[in-house]
Amino acid sequence: MSTFGEDLIQSLNEALAHAKGEGPALVHAPVTPREVREQAKLTQAQMAPLMGMSLSGYRKWEQGTRRVSGPAPPRFGVIQKEPAAVRRAI
Repeated sequence: MSTFGEDLIQSLNEALAHAKGEGPALVHAPVTPREVREQAKLTQAQMAPLMGMSLSGYRKWEQGTRRVSGPAPPRFGVIQKEPAAVRRAI
């Protein structure tokens, strides 16, 4: 199994333990869209379709005029760890 798969299973087990009152919540430092994009060595035009949105909408995230929400934060985490997997899937 890939490291990403192992990390995903571990995070789900931790979430389940927390929901049962058996463990502390782990809070991860938020990442900004620009940080993820630059780390993946992508342009805004390449990143927008990976996020399932228009280029103008993505730019608003980077400019801070639109708030990142919904399924976007976990998707950023996947892109940060496995950008090639996201490209293959989309």
